Amino acid sequence: MIQSKCIKIGLTGGIATGKSTVTNIIRNRGYEVIDADIIARRVVEIGKPAYFEIVKNFGDEILCKDNSINRKKLADLIFNNSELREKLNNIVHPRVFKEIASEIIKLCKYNNIVFLDIPLLFETIESISTYDISFDEVWLVYTDSHIQLRRLMDRDNVSEEEALLKINSQINMDKKMKMATRIIYNNGDYVELERNVDLLLKELEL
Repeated sequence: MIQSKCIKIGLTGGIATGKSTVTNIIRNRGYEVIDADIIARRVVEIGKPAYFEIVKNFGDEILCKDNSINRKKLADLIFNNSELREKLNNIVHPRVFKEIASEIIKLCKYNNIVFLDIPLLFETIESISTYDISFDEVWLVYTDSHIQLRRLMDRDNVSEEEALLKINSQINMDKKMKMATRIIYNNGDYVELERNVDLLLKELEL
């Protein structure tokens, strides 16, 4: 059945706040989720136009042995270089946002709610809007700063200094809270997180 109204919900968070876990919970509840990270990987696959542009601009040293793009090496290269970061974003973002817009059209035909998992939603909101992508709500996965720091250090096996650099490269979480429609708190264990997500989903369906 084609839906007359489709609610589009942006799902975002900060690094190491548990957004991917929330995405999996939402998927397991039967909702459609458009994953920007998956699309970003797809548009830079070997043979795709973005792949050739990236190799041309960043060189063969960012390739793995199988000639695919080494995402970690590329991320490290642009982390402290705003010029290179902008160059990469100009190659990748337009293609990602075009695919997201296409996925929205396709999924909204048969679903009354579609989630869009976009890690840097607030950081790229101006660019996103130019592709006619809009959100009825934005859900933010939030973790207290000291917990976020500890989780990132454990997850990436990095020092406190390195972890703070990564965290501070994104918009402050407290500022993101003011920009979000709903907050998913993730300071406890998985069971508590699952309960928090289910409560919001129940409210959404009322």
